[in-house]
Amino acid sequence: MKRALAALLCLGALSGAAAKADYPDRGVKIIVPFPAGQTTDVLARTIGQQLTESLGQAFFVDNRGGAGGIIGMEGAKRSDADGYTLLMASSGPLAINPGLYRKLPYDTLKDFTAVSMVVAVPQFLVTRADFPANNLKELIDYVKQHPGQLNYGSGGTGLTNHLTMEMFKRQAGLNIMHVPYRGAAAALTGLMSGDVAMMFESGPAIMPHVQKAALKVFAVGSRNGSKALPDIPTMDRAGVPGFDAQTWAALLVPKGTAAPIVEKLNKAMQIALRNPAVQQQLGALGAEVMLSTPDETNTYIKAEIARWGDTIKTANVQLE
Repeated sequence: MKRALAALLCLGALSGAAAKADYPDRGVKIIVPFPAGQTTDVLARTIGQQLTESLGQAFFVDNRGGAGGIIGMEGAKRSDADGYTLLMASSGPLAINPGLYRKLPYDTLKDFTAVSMVVAVPQFLVTRADFPANNLKELIDYVKQHPGQLNYGSGGTGLTNHLTMEMFKRQAGLNIMHVPYRGAAAALTGLMSGDVAMMFESGPAIMPHVQKAALKVFAVGSRNGSKALPDIPTMDRAGVPGFDAQTWAALLVPKGTAAPIVEKLNKAMQIALRNPAVQQQLGALGAEVMLSTPDETNTYIKAEIARWGDTIKTANVQLE
C-alpha cells in the first residue's frame, strides 16, 4: 500500500513537472469580456503577442462582450482548467460587478486563479477651465457652499468613473448629483458644454482637452500618482486622505489550473511587462504596468472587491 501511494505521488510530481516543461504545446485562448477595440482588448492583444514570442505558441484573443463583462466571465469560468484558456479582465467585471449585481453566474475569487496584474489606469478629477476653483481644497469648499446645486457626469451607472466620484463624495462629505451618460465620450461632451460641473476620467480621454486649456485637472485618484502627469497631485495628498481609486486589468485562469502552469505564465508576464517597448505602448493608452506574483494579484483583487463593494453599498447603487 505504501509503495502504491509513493508511486502515485511520484507520478503526480512528474505530471506537474511535465506540465511546466511542455506547456504550452498548442495555441492558447485569451478570453476578453469586452468587444474588440476596447482598452482591455488592446491590452490582451499586446500581451498576447509577447507571450507568443516568449512561449513559442500562439496566444490569441477571443472577444466575448456583453452584459457588463458577465458573458465573457461566465464563458471563462466554464472553460477547461488546462492552461489553454486565459482571462484578461478589468476591474469592472472582476471587482465592481460582485457588489453591483444581486446575482452573478461567477465568483471572481472562487472560480478563478490569479496569474498576474497587468496595468493600472489612473483617473483624473476634471472640470471646465472656468470652474471657480484652482485646487482640490477650493473645489471641495465650493461644492460644500452649494449643496445639491452641482452635478457630475459619468459614462453610466455602475462604471468606475461613477463609483470613483461616489467614493469622493462620501470621503469628502459632498452633496452633488449624478448625471449618467451613455459612454465616457458623451459624458465628456456634457462636461465641455457645461451640462455637468465635473467628472473623473482617464488620461487619454482628457489630455486633448487639457492641452487646449479647455479642461482643468485637480487631482489623480490613484494614491501612486500618474507617470503621464507627474505634476498632478493625488487625491490622497491634496485633501482627501486615504483616497485611492483606479481602473486596472489582470490575467487569470479557471480555478483548478495546475500551479506549474500558473507560475510559468506569471514569469512570462513579468518578462513581457518589463519590456520597454511594451511599457511605451501601454503608456500611450494611459496605462502603467503592475508587476506582481499570483499571490499578490489575488490579494489585490480581494481588497478591490471589498473597496468597491463598500462604495456601492454606501451609494445604494445596484443593478438587477
